[in-house]
Amino acid sequence: MRRVSRIAVAGAATASLALALSACGGTSTQSSSAESKGDKGLAIAYDVGGKGDQSFNDAAYAGLEQAKKEFKYETADIEPTEGETDADKAQRLASLAKQGYNPVIGVGYAYAPAVKEVAEKYPDTTFGIVDDAQVQADNVADLVFNEEQASYLAGVAAAKSTKTNVVGFVGGVDIPLIHKFQAGFEQGVKATNPKVKVLSQYLTQTAEEGGFASPDKGKTAAEGQIEKKADVVYAAAGLSGQGVIEAAAANKVWAIGVDSDQYKQEALAKYKDSILTSATKDVAKAVYSLAKSVEEGKPETGIVRGDLKTGEVGLANSNPKFADNAELQEAIATAKEKIISGEIKVKSS
Repeated sequence: MRRVSRIAVAGAATASLALALSACGGTSTQSSSAESKGDKGLAIAYDVGGKGDQSFNDAAYAGLEQAKKEFKYETADIEPTEGETDADKAQRLASLAKQGYNPVIGVGYAYAPAVKEVAEKYPDTTFGIVDDAQVQADNVADLVFNEEQASYLAGVAAAKSTKTNVVGFVGGVDIPLIHKFQAGFEQGVKATNPKVKVLSQYLTQTAEEGGFASPDKGKTAAEGQIEKKADVVYAAAGLSGQGVIEAAAANKVWAIGVDSDQYKQEALAKYKDSILTSATKDVAKAVYSLAKSVEEGKPETGIVRGDLKTGEVGLANSNPKFADNAELQEAIATAKEKIISGEIKVKSS
């Protein structure tokens, strides 16, 4: 079922908006043209690590920026606070909905309880949640991805690139979402070269312990794997992945990035020659597409899935050493075709 839910809202005073957003912890981006129309658009609430993670959250922000530019309306993006509860998240989402933002997106599976609670209270607002498919409601879009498929291709790339026959996987938090990355990567490695050993490690058991937000933890984990001869290390660890990339660069081995094309990230520019590729998922497109559907009066609802077939997961080709390696590209293309056709079934756990 699709619910028409674009709403026009009388312009709120700027001071009131700033106060409300400060209380939730974060910032907003505003458009004077939107204020003159009295209409507010997309708002996102970041996951752990916040804006500047060069990965997951920054991809969501890119989608917001695209919507803001195209639809010329007021947007908001709100940072998480340390040690926050589900109630804090719900208050943040409710504040955005009450102010008239539509759609309102929680970036990350941790927003599931908050989205479920607040969507019931604001049925005329469309809500989105990235990386979670548990919330079932007429006004909620579950924006999910087959990360295991891109990770399988990353495994192919790792197995074809290693010279030591040892590669590493660093997961941020030991949860089912990140198990998908590990499972796909290990399967891709073994299918390509059974002789390659995969060293896998998780940084923390819970997100609250900093698994997605601690570059120092990522660096230490990667250094440990490199000491054990790993010469390609794949990180699915949010902001912590920056530490993995730093360690790879310092030791002159390959890193594989995640979520965004990390070769192109300005904050990682000095390490880019060590970033072989990145297993990407187009969070930006998912965020923008939900905003577009609301703007057009036909909001997406239910499970909205991105995979290799839709082009919303894949491997980045920005590094010329990766893109110009014909043998490697052929192996990846073959694996991709077999996954899309169903000949290869990629494990998610």
